[in-house]
Amino acid sequence: MKKIYYVVILLLIVLGFGAGFYLKDTVLKTYDNFGKNVENFQKTDLGNTIQSVAKKIITPGPLNIGGNSNSVVLVKAKIIAQTNIQRYDNGALPPLVENASLNAAALAKAQDILKNQYFEHISQSGIDPGTLVKTYGYEYIVSGENLILGNFSSEQEVVQNWMDSPGHRANILNDRFIDIGVAMVKGTYKGQSVWVGVQEFGLPLSLCQSPSFTLKTEIDDNKIKLDQLSAQIDTKRSEINNTNPKSPKYNALVDQYNALVNEYNQLAQNTKNLILQYNNQINIFNQCVAGQ
Repeated sequence: MKKIYYVVILLLIVLGFGAGFYLKDTVLKTYDNFGKNVENFQKTDLGNTIQSVAKKIITPGPLNIGGNSNSVVLVKAKIIAQTNIQRYDNGALPPLVENASLNAAALAKAQDILKNQYFEHISQSGIDPGTLVKTYGYEYIVSGENLILGNFSSEQEVVQNWMDSPGHRANILNDRFIDIGVAMVKGTYKGQSVWVGVQEFGLPLSLCQSPSFTLKTEIDDNKIKLDQLSAQIDTKRSEINNTNPKSPKYNALVDQYNALVNEYNQLAQNTKNLILQYNNQINIFNQCVAGQ
């Protein structure tokens, strides 16, 4: 009789949504919040988790300098060198590192301007600078583009024209940029022989460690298991309610029920800990993206 009394009291605690189900409800709420926190995350084709961050693109108005055609040949490497000289002379900023993807994007932009005879940051097909650099494999947090068109006596003159324009100067001296790509292409624009110069600046997304996709997958898998266990618990509760307490199988059903609740609680606590880890990774990522 003492054994039956003990089991009945335990059953009342569990069926009355005591400690066993309090943790369940708490974890499900935590998971719901977790889902909201990661709704801006998406799985890429490479299986990484990358946030669709509010990426910043800085595009000061293009500079059309004009000038008479000459035989001067402008070299990309010297444009980069002159740009880094300006960074050093105006605050001792770290030099920008030449990036192959940004070089390719800059060249494509310059060629497209001459081919389609426009002079804007957004192409005639609607490609903006951010989309352009991503097309060439550069995932960024902050990106910037400087454009210039005309005839020049040297690379120093090209860069000085940009420095004399507040918006272009701000791009050159932006302390968040670490990469640069440049193109200098000579061609015909509206019947005139000119140089088109493009600078692409960037801060790569790879600098910020993305939250673990493996961890997120484990949380998602655990949520499915928790839902399954919850359904089993509900089914077992119904069996107990429909079984006579004096029946030989009554105690066995109670034991099974308590085992399921215990399994649920352990998995729920583990999942809660994983969620806390993942949310911490999200916070660290967001702070990195924001430059904090």
